[in-house]
This record gives sequence, C-alpha cells and structure tokens, in this order.
Amino acid sequence: MRLDWLEDILAVLDTGSLARAAEARNLTQSAFTRRIRSIENGVGAPLFDRSRKPVQLLPNIRAYEDDMRRMVRDLRHLRDGLRQSATGTGHEVALACQHAITTTVSPRLVQILSDEHTVRIRSGNREDCLSQLVTGDVDIAVIYDSPHGPPRADSRAFVELSIGTEPLIAVCAPGLAETQPGQPAPIIAYPADVFLGQVLDRGILSRLPAGTSVVRKVETALTLAACQYALDGLGITWLPQSVAEQPLAQGHLAHADLKTPDLMLDVRMIRLADPIRPAALECWDTLQNALHAPE
Repeated sequence: MRLDWLEDILAVLDTGSLARAAEARNLTQSAFTRRIRSIENGVGAPLFDRSRKPVQLLPNIRAYEDDMRRMVRDLRHLRDGLRQSATGTGHEVALACQHAITTTVSPRLVQILSDEHTVRIRSGNREDCLSQLVTGDVDIAVIYDSPHGPPRADSRAFVELSIGTEPLIAVCAPGLAETQPGQPAPIIAYPADVFLGQVLDRGILSRLPAGTSVVRKVETALTLAACQYALDGLGITWLPQSVAEQPLAQGHLAHADLKTPDLMLDVRMIRLADPIRPAALECWDTLQNALHAPE
C-alpha cells in the first residue's frame, strides 16, 4: 500500500467529502476523483459508498482507520529516516513562508531556530505553502489568514497556531495620498485567484464608502512588487504593515486617503498533526515557546 494512497483515503475520512479532501490535498475535485478510482483499482475493491452524498468510506473500510493512520506514521518516519541518513539532515527543518512573510516574519523564526537547527526557507504563494506541507516537502507552513480569504478545509490532520496579527493598509506615493473628488482612484491590485486578491476584493473594495470608485492600473501577486509600483507612483496599494513600514518611515510612501475599512491579517503557523519528525516537533515547540503562542 502506497503512502499517498493512504493519505488520500484519510483526507476523505478527515474532511467528510471528496470535494473537501481534494482541497486539503491541493487538487481539483476531478483529479482527486481519478486518484480515488486508481486507488480502488490498485486495491482491487471498492472503498467508498457512492450511493451517499457526500461520498463516504464504506463502514468496513472505516474500521481500518487506526491501522491506516499507524501505517502513515510509520511510512513517513521511514521515509524521513532514510532521507536524513542519506543527507545528514537530522537537525534540519524546512519552513514554507508566504512571499511577504519570507522577508518580514521569517528572519525572526530563523533567529530562534538557527542555534540548534539548519533552517531551510521556501517562499511561495499561500496555496504553494500549504501544498508543500501536505506533501511533506516542508515541516511547517507560515501563512496569512483572514475570514475574507479563501476557505481552508478543516481537518484533524493539522495543528495551527496564531503567532501574531498585522493590519493590511492602503499606501501610495505622497503625491497620490489625497484622492480627487469625483475621480476614480488608481489602484495596484492583486489577482482574484490569490489570497490577497480575495481579501482585497471581499474585505476592502466591496466595502468602500458610497461614491468611491477605483480603476485597476496594475495587478501583481507579489506584495514586494506592489510596494515598488506604489513607490513608482502608479497607484494606491494595500500592503501588510511590516512590508510598508520602512518606506512609510522614510517618507517614500504615505497612507492613502480612501477611508477603507480596517482589516487585520492573522499570521499562522501550521503543521501536520501526526506524524511529524522529532526535529520538526522540537522546532515547533521552540517557536511556540519563544513567540508565546497560545495553544
């Protein structure tokens, strides 16, 4: 039995449906459904009751839940042990950080961990970070979260901690700080298919005061690029405060007068609930203690 097969089956069990399991495994529903059929073909027997909506594991298959979880734990430990023996990375920990977090939050995390561990930082968009966590490519993901962002599947497979919050603020070059009455404000936006794009559209642009209009001049998925475009005077953009802090202090950026609603981003650490490498769990506990994160 393959590790990824067991992880797929348990994803359905943990989330309650094929659709939510596909989200948790960072696949489209059609691709995940094909994988489930491949698993059943490989096993040589049906595993799911398709007469029920949502599709559920057959009761006799569900009875093997403890065995499957134990096998996943053992196979992951074996894989990680072989990798560590081959590379000598027993004291290595890998973190996937959202792009902005890589430059603002991760230096503090590295400082906390680097005395005892070698730290590898991978930068990506939010979904990339979560995908790398699910596939075991990293030990911990550090991402922004917001009720205005895309939903994430609730699952017993993960442990999460909030390690801070910061506001998403509207900034621009000083010459654009005051909006002209009756004129649409030029903005630097994020694509609708990325986390900050959905936060911006749902949490801010949809709640602008009556009579306020905007025109999109640029779209980028990278906050650092949005910051540079704002410095170049292309329009108003929304940045995590930690990204905008230095150019604001230097006078290169100013707070935009759009009267947009306040919006806080939650900074979250996420790891797999079980199993997790001892070195990774040690790093998690070290970060939790150092950052005073609540359980």
